[in-house]
Amino acid sequence: MLRPRSPYEACDLGLALVRHHARSLWRCFAPVLLAVALLAMCAVEVADWLPVFLIFWLKPWMDRTLLFVLSRAVFGQATHWSDLWAARRMVWGGQFFRTLLWRRFSPWRAYTQPIEQLEGQTGSRRRKRTTLMLKDNRGAATALQVAFAHAEAVLLYGLLGLVWWMAPEDSRNQVMDWLLHLGNEEGRAVIKDLLTAGIYTAVVLFLEPFYVAAGFAMYLNRRVALEAWDVEQEFRRAFA
Repeated sequence: MLRPRSPYEACDLGLALVRHHARSLWRCFAPVLLAVALLAMCAVEVADWLPVFLIFWLKPWMDRTLLFVLSRAVFGQATHWSDLWAARRMVWGGQFFRTLLWRRFSPWRAYTQPIEQLEGQTGSRRRKRTTLMLKDNRGAATALQVAFAHAEAVLLYGLLGLVWWMAPEDSRNQVMDWLLHLGNEEGRAVIKDLLTAGIYTAVVLFLEPFYVAAGFAMYLNRRVALEAWDVEQEFRRAFA
């Protein structure tokens, strides 16, 4: 239930939202992420680091799918792939280049992305709205970004370390050389690069819904404080 909360308590609300609407989130997000990951892996012959970089760089665009599902989940609506596909131009097409260029570096993008995607604010209106929403919440929004960036790194290196840990004890040195790209066999190096990209895809698949939901819940909490948005929604339910 929406009510005024601290920013960090609002993050907990976002995580609970993911748990309650997990089926809608992952059945819409997984196909998008897997399609991007497969296309990114095709670039492995160009540069060994390119698949992981492309998946990382395109996350804000893929986050638009999650935000669409979460915006419906707030009103108790389940989302199917057909719903996402019907709204594909609005979800995937709006502000595409801005999302992947200068806004890609925003330290609070999960918190401010609803202003761009759901409110449709542009130009000076968007800047004023962003300034208002960030007031007194800039530090919490930045902390959210930093926390999930570290969580992503820990999961990625933990899963890569699991490959070494699961290897037979007498071949762990060779596995470590392989993971660190010290070998000279091109075929094995490509397999390692694809494995790294696959592991990173799994990390994003698991973690990204929680990141987007935490930022979205902080955004909703700010609207509750500024606009009594929780009261407005209760009136809408009462007179529906």
